[in-house]
Amino acid sequence: MFVKLCGLRTESDVAVAVEVGADAVGFVLTTSPRQIDVDLARELVSSVPAHVLTVAVVRGITAAAAGEMALKTGVQALQLHGDYPREAFDELADQPFKLVRATALGPDTDVRTGAFGEELLLIDSPVAGSGKQWDITRLAERRPEGKWVLAGGLAPETVAGAIAVARPWGVDVSSGIESSRGVKDHGRMREFVAAARA
Repeated sequence: MFVKLCGLRTESDVAVAVEVGADAVGFVLTTSPRQIDVDLARELVSSVPAHVLTVAVVRGITAAAAGEMALKTGVQALQLHGDYPREAFDELADQPFKLVRATALGPDTDVRTGAFGEELLLIDSPVAGSGKQWDITRLAERRPEGKWVLAGGLAPETVAGAIAVARPWGVDVSSGIESSRGVKDHGRMREFVAAARA
């Protein structure tokens, strides 16, 4: 099970994520309780071993601005979160980083990984970063294809059950591993990875 720990903000967050075996770490660069600036992101990215995927997470900014931020931080992947059109992915197709399409499940959502040229599809809660669970049983009728990651309201206590229902290729967590909004709980990070892989 591919595991991404998102919204990391400190050196110790990153060190613990690597130590517990996270496959990917996410850094939020746009408005959020977990937002960090480009300089700090670059510093944190530089401390991550190459086998762990580093992801810049953005929403509500242009594809051009997002691409520029990703290049400055040196991440391996850029996650466009929200209602980004196919054109945004086309605009970034020639960049030296992978693309992640993160979206909520709506009636018109294309649930095929790669449909917009992305390498990874992330299906999230309609209220991203809220920690609120959403009705993942809806995925039974609209099962995503390819490498896709489940997010939204996951926590150490709920991730195993969610995996059993949704059968994703991977999982992503942010608020479910926090002691307070934007502050990572290193014990919960460990518990989450263990529960996801159990």
